[in-house]
Amino acid sequence: MKLYNRPPKYTWKELCLRPQLQTEFLEGRVQTILSRVKKSGDAALRELTRQYDKVDIQKIQVSDDEPMDAEQQLPDKLKQAIRTAAQNIKTFHALQTREEQKTETTEGVTCWRKAVPIEKVGIYIPGGSAPLFSTVLMLGIPAQLAGCNEIILCTPPDQYGKINPAILFSAKEVGIKKIFKVGGAQAIAAMAYGTESIPQVYKIVGPGNQFVTKAKQLVTLEGTAIDLPAGPSEVLVLADAYANAAYVAADLLSQAEHGTDSQVILVTNEETLIKKVVQELETQVAKLPRKEIAIEALKNSRAIILSHPDTIGFINEYAPEHLIINTIDCDELVNKITNAGSVFVGSYSPESGGDYASGTNHTLPTNGCAKSYSGVSLDSFVKYITFQKITKTGIEKLGPTVVAMAEAECLQAHAEAVKIRMTNP
Repeated sequence: MKLYNRPPKYTWKELCLRPQLQTEFLEGRVQTILSRVKKSGDAALRELTRQYDKVDIQKIQVSDDEPMDAEQQLPDKLKQAIRTAAQNIKTFHALQTREEQKTETTEGVTCWRKAVPIEKVGIYIPGGSAPLFSTVLMLGIPAQLAGCNEIILCTPPDQYGKINPAILFSAKEVGIKKIFKVGGAQAIAAMAYGTESIPQVYKIVGPGNQFVTKAKQLVTLEGTAIDLPAGPSEVLVLADAYANAAYVAADLLSQAEHGTDSQVILVTNEETLIKKVVQELETQVAKLPRKEIAIEALKNSRAIILSHPDTIGFINEYAPEHLIINTIDCDELVNKITNAGSVFVGSYSPESGGDYASGTNHTLPTNGCAKSYSGVSLDSFVKYITFQKITKTGIEKLGPTVVAMAEAECLQAHAEAVKIRMTNP
């Protein structure tokens, strides 16, 4: 980790920069993939799967038997863990349901807003070196709670043309039945445009690599909605002299092992803590199966010493995807956080808890987008429609206001639509 000792505020913007991806040819390559799928449908999906996943897929959709077989393959301990996590996620997200409320803004004028499920949604689940079956729960459960009529799941096959059994079991638990063996930008294209096998959807959610992210950004230009901008994983840990260095190091490594482009940040006012954390990092990383990935990610990471008053200011400027507050005054600091995807409060709140089973969602804005975006929630799967009903009394009372404003904007037909009701009740 690179050490920065009390950097002045004018350098904070540079310190908040994330690792830069090599994207010179990315947009062109992704646009080519989108065009091929749009033109050739399933045939293009099979060709691209052969090219990128090194496997021939004849039947793109997962059969009814495959989730049943997957359930038999998984150990009972993992199945129970998935079910426990699913219940916690359902409990948390069910509380996000909003009741329809009507209000009379003027006598005779009633307005209300209604949540309506997005009818067709697509879920993308990465399936490479770390098949994220937990993301099936994070996206599928709120989609089901919202009442989405059709839920499509795409995930890449392995070298044998199979889907990770934990992904299939999680989908079965959630109630997702339409699962397809397609990954990468081609999966995003398939859900955005539709093919012979894969239905077109109205919104696509889920994380992915830079090809998936770019594909999601491009299909929005053609009318398909997406959840949020998502890039490499990141965590910022705020720790003080009372923090356990082993806990801090473990939290940093939990994100560093995601990928070589992940970024982890330690912010503290205690230089001695940094020395302890670095020692723990060296000890703990050596034991990790993905240690090469974590070590590479640590090269993009920083330990920053700031005075106590400056720490919150820097955190809100950085706007981390995950924020861990491991300080003695953590409960007081929570209310000062304005920019973060998800916050973990106290020494016993690892980011891993939110990633899997506490109940909160782990699909979160990265790269500073937490300044203006929220993570995935029940709201991600609904749209809101406003309604109003105006009675005869209402038009008599509100009408003059509307007429005056319409005529001031030189939109006479707007005014006449009100006048005709007032003069011919």
